[in-house]
Amino acid sequence: MYFRLCCLAVLLALALPVAAQDRAGVQTAFARAQHLKRGINVSHWFSQNPNDYSAQHTNTETTAEDIALIARLGFDNVRLSIDAVPLEQMPQGTDGLNSDFVGRLDRAVDTILAAGLAVQIDVHPEDSYKQPLRSNDWNVDRLTMLWRKLAAHYATRDPERVFFEILNEPEVNDPYRWAGIQARVAAAIREVAPNNTIIATGPNYSDIQDLLTQHPLADGNVIYNFHFYDPHEFTHQGASWGLSWWGYEHGIPYPPTDASMEELIRQVPDAANRFQLENYWLNHWDSRRIRLLMDEAAAWGKAGNVPLLCNEFGAYRRVTDPISRNTWIHDVRTALEADGIGWAMWDFHGGFGVVTTKSGQPAQVDGATVGALGLVEK
Repeated sequence: MYFRLCCLAVLLALALPVAAQDRAGVQTAFARAQHLKRGINVSHWFSQNPNDYSAQHTNTETTAEDIALIARLGFDNVRLSIDAVPLEQMPQGTDGLNSDFVGRLDRAVDTILAAGLAVQIDVHPEDSYKQPLRSNDWNVDRLTMLWRKLAAHYATRDPERVFFEILNEPEVNDPYRWAGIQARVAAAIREVAPNNTIIATGPNYSDIQDLLTQHPLADGNVIYNFHFYDPHEFTHQGASWGLSWWGYEHGIPYPPTDASMEELIRQVPDAANRFQLENYWLNHWDSRRIRLLMDEAAAWGKAGNVPLLCNEFGAYRRVTDPISRNTWIHDVRTALEADGIGWAMWDFHGGFGVVTTKSGQPAQVDGATVGALGLVEK
C-alpha cells in the first residue's frame, strides 16, 4: 500500500508542467554530461557472470592495463556494470554491502578515476532480479535499499566524475509503474548522495520509444539514458540469445541493397521470420533513418530541458561483415554527436568489442572500429 501511495504522489507530480517542478540541479547535470561524451562499457567484469565473481575472475577479466588502454584510445568515461546479487551477499561490512566484492569493486572504480576517466556506476542485474519489479513491491523495496547503501558508499568519491545509473534495461513493461519505481529510487539516492548526478532511463529495454513514455523527474541533477541496437536484424546477426532466428543470420550488410538481400533472406527457414528480415531491407535502414530516430530522442530532451546519453550501442562481431559493422557504428556515433548526445559503446572486449583478445595475450585494438568512433590511439 505504501508503494502504491508513493506511485500516486509521483504521478501527480509528473502531471505538472516541467516548468512548474523544482528543477534545481539542471545546470549541474548539463555540465557533468560533458564528462560522458565518449564512453565504453566494460562488460562481464562485475556483472553478467553470475557463476563466478571470484577474485581470480575480477582481477583478470579487465585489468589496469586495459583501463590505461581505454584512456589512450580517447574514451573519457567507463560504464561499470555491477550485478546486484553479489552486492547483497555475506559477509557484509558496516555499509551493509558484501565487503569482499565491494573491496574489489572499489579498486576498479579507483583505477578508472586514476586514469582520468569518469565512471558510470550501473546496477546491471540478471533478468531474474529485474522481472519481479513488474508486480512485486518487495522487490522495489529491495532495489531501493540496495541503492541507498551503494550511493552512500560511493558518495565519498568525486561527484564530478562518479555517476549513479539506477537500473540497466529495467524490463518493467508498465511505463507508469516504472516512473514510480525510478522516482522512489532516485529520491533514496539523493538522500544519501546529495551531490552526485543520477542516470535515469525508460522502462522495458531502454529503447528510444521507452524513454519517450517518461517525464523528467523533479530532481534536476539527472541525465536521461537510452540504448540503441536498431535494427536488431543487423546488429544481432549470429547471436545465440534473443530471437532464435538471429542465429541463422550471417553476412547481413548495412546498408542493405536489393542485390545483397535477395539471396540472404533465404538464410532464415521460417516464413514469418524471413518476412521480418525482409523488412530490414524494405525499411531502408541507412544513416538518414538513424539520424531521424536520434532526432526524436533529442526533441524529447529539449522539451524537458534535460541532458541525454546513449550508453549502449554496438553490433555483434562474430559473423558480421567488418565494413558494414563499422559503417553502422560510424552512423550511430555521428548521429548522436550531431544531436549533442553523449555515448558509450558496447563493449570493450566482449562480443561487440572495440578490441579483441586471446587467452594470455594483450588486447588487440581494432583500428577500424576505433576510427568509426572518431577516436585515435594516443
